[in-house]
Amino acid sequence: QVQLVESGGGLVQAGGYLRLSCAASGRAWNRFAMGWFRQAPGKAREFVAAISGFGGLTYYTDPVKGRFTISTDNAKNTMSLQMNGLKSEDTAVYYCAVHPALGTVLAGGAVYWGQGTQVTVSS
Repeated sequence: QVQLVESGGGLVQAGGYLRLSCAASGRAWNRFAMGWFRQAPGKAREFVAAISGFGGLTYYTDPVKGRFTISTDNAKNTMSLQMNGLKSEDTAVYYCAVHPALGTVLAGGAVYWGQGTQVTVSS
């Protein structure tokens, strides 16, 4: 059974950091593009970051560039999002997602989604 499970969310003060993880099970994902999305209350889900299959390319939305880093550990079938310099506007539920095509992830699509992990940044 395919499953994506996020972890690492929590409450942090502005300027702090968190590291989100996404554990993928059910198959080998190293050929798949993977991404992070977030949804704040009352807002649409938005793209945060993506990484290509085998981790060769990374992409970020402008508001998180220089603060967030996406990475994968193919041996462990996990993806991480290191979030530094957190701001109140980063508060959202964060979701991981996978798709065979990087372009689809960049466009907001995925074949599988995780259940989400809450990140709350207090100012």
